[in-house]
Amino acid sequence: MKQTIVGIVLYILLWVPPIIALVESIMILHMLVQIPLLMVAGWLMGKCLLERYPSFFEKWNGNGIPGILIVVFMTMYWMLPRAMDEALTIWYIELFKFVGLPLAGLALRHSWEKLQMLGKSFVFLNYISMFGLMGWLYVDSPIQLCNNYLELEQKILGWGFLFITVGMIIHIVQLTFMDHSEEIG
Repeated sequence: MKQTIVGIVLYILLWVPPIIALVESIMILHMLVQIPLLMVAGWLMGKCLLERYPSFFEKWNGNGIPGILIVVFMTMYWMLPRAMDEALTIWYIELFKFVGLPLAGLALRHSWEKLQMLGKSFVFLNYISMFGLMGWLYVDSPIQLCNNYLELEQKILGWGFLFITVGMIIHIVQLTFMDHSEEIG
């Protein structure tokens, strides 16, 4: 119950107009803070929903693959420069962001534990390549990709993506050299 309350409070805070205005005025905050926090809010609120309606979620997401596909497609969509622009200028795209991303967080919570290690590795490696590609695109693009953000903000976001990519690679290297003998037995 505590997680659900934290998720609801976080979700309400993200709806506060001055917070929306601040976060969406800076590209890196919009992409790498607001969007993940909306998913975290859905993840936290999802605990209560998953406990209350377990058969509903098991029916459509028994093995976790449909939920992970929702997460992947939702995050891929919100990495696009056009999606960022439209969220700032079209009200129903903004509404879609505030509804769809928490639902993706809920789907992630329900799906991640159901995936086998191979599926988790596939998703994780896919995100490394996506983040690296988006970082390169935002840093190296010779033109302004988003109409609502400056080219400098675009490059800062690109470096943010590349920083996350390096962190994910370091995490994989660390896991490779860890002792996993206790997990097996």
